[in-house]
Amino acid sequence: MPSPKKILAYNLRRLRTSTGLSQEELASRAELHRTYISSVERAQRNVSLENIYALARALVAEPTELLKPIPKEKA
Repeated sequence: MPSPKKILAYNLRRLRTSTGLSQEELASRAELHRTYISSVERAQRNVSLENIYALARALVAEPTELLKPIPKEKA
């Protein structure tokens, strides 16, 4: 089973790319730094609940979308 960081990383990248946003644009919308987004997508950050909500708002998604399990074929 993937770690929580990897689950968040996978879903963040999936949602960001499906909406056509760059890391820089997502960072701007979420009021976070681009390098922070990059490190989250590489599963290098333990992300706060506040930042999960900020990322979800920026992606026009529910926070739960960022925590959905990774499909077995993608894990």
